[in-house]
Amino acid sequence: MGGFFTGRTLADVGRDLRSGDTSATELLAHAFASIDADETAGESAGENAGENADENAKKLNAFVTLDREGAEAAAKQADKDLASGVDRGPLHGVPVAVKDIIDVAGLPTGMGSAHFTGHVAGTDAACVTMLRDAGAVIVGKTGTHEFAYGGSGDVSVNGPVRNPHDRERMSGGSSSGSAVAVAAGMVPLALGTDTGGSVRIPASFCGIAGFKPPYGAIPTDGVFPLSPSLDHVGFLAGSADDCRIAYHALVGPAEAAPAEAASAGAATPPADNTPRVAWIEPESADPDVVRAVRALFPNAPAEPLDLFELRRIFRAIQDCEAYDIHADRVEAAPELYQPPTLERLEQAVRTPGWRYVRAFRERDEFARHVAGLLERYDLLALPTMMMTAPKIGEVEGPFGRYAPALVALTCAWNVLGLPALSVPAGTVRGLPVGAQLVTRRGAESLLFDMAARLPSPIPG
Repeated sequence: MGGFFTGRTLADVGRDLRSGDTSATELLAHAFASIDADETAGESAGENAGENADENAKKLNAFVTLDREGAEAAAKQADKDLASGVDRGPLHGVPVAVKDIIDVAGLPTGMGSAHFTGHVAGTDAACVTMLRDAGAVIVGKTGTHEFAYGGSGDVSVNGPVRNPHDRERMSGGSSSGSAVAVAAGMVPLALGTDTGGSVRIPASFCGIAGFKPPYGAIPTDGVFPLSPSLDHVGFLAGSADDCRIAYHALVGPAEAAPAEAASAGAATPPADNTPRVAWIEPESADPDVVRAVRALFPNAPAEPLDLFELRRIFRAIQDCEAYDIHADRVEAAPELYQPPTLERLEQAVRTPGWRYVRAFRERDEFARHVAGLLERYDLLALPTMMMTAPKIGEVEGPFGRYAPALVALTCAWNVLGLPALSVPAGTVRGLPVGAQLVTRRGAESLLFDMAARLPSPIPG
């Protein structure tokens, strides 16, 4: 499953680049070679289709568009800049992938939907401009669940994005292609979006790190909206430290200093400076997944939090805002939607306006409760997902329909706009699971620091 960047951190890549052991042009060539190798695997599977076809040779389908010409020009410029003493930081010359609901000038933005076939972006999204300013080399656009409206990653006009650990299983969504591109070693970093868990879900299923910054930390201008009150731009990378590097490269190390955090009501850290962690017990989840994640936080006291009620609030907000965005398309050309997407929109329109208004009032009540928790603790910990990756196309499992189950443990932090990080927590029955860390706005560094302290997970 390993492409060129498997096991290579952003620090490794940067060190090799600056030492002269490699160049941005060479890094890009390695990225395209890793991507092309998957295309070849997909062609081989097609040639051998039939009862004896090698299912593991099926194409991962991480990318929907490659920008070979633009990326090569950017890589050459990065090399010239570095040779002349211009270093734009840790992302300088680094190949990066971008989710296909985010505009990249001159490239198609298809949103995984027949509605936008042939649509080409005229300008870069704000987050893409930030990437370019940081020196990143954008290699292409990655597959997404249609309109980012789902957590499985297998509903798209471009076909399902497959999990590198088992190509018959979901990659997770909606930032499916971005997660798989990183997990398969095609690129060391990818940009995704997260409305109810869409960065953290595929990170957990694919065994990598996924970081959702606090609401508004990275602008969403030029990102096709799903639910503007909940939409976030985030990162997928091989490790939490790589997420930290990418975040700081784009927005700077803006987290609150310890004195500022204390004055904001944060918990006073112990003498050894170990963050205080509270365990949030899932209401229902695969017990093996819970055990694997809980083992990383054996001394964390359990604290109650009604995640089910937060999910109801999430659903009310997302339903109303998503239907508002899609109402005209649903009326004019419903046949262009993938059937599961249309079904969700037809359900969403039934949410009454009063429920939407009330959801924000209820959100504020929960925000006060969680703020109280984060006065006593630095971090909250819980599994990222209730289960390991289901089979592609499955709609129901032990925890009910997958559409709500996939966001059950992640969407609360979109409702509250808090920073959240998913990191690998080992495997269960050979499939990756993730641990999720949550903190207050302005204390993002605590997430990355805690991730670095976690013991190596034991494969299961």
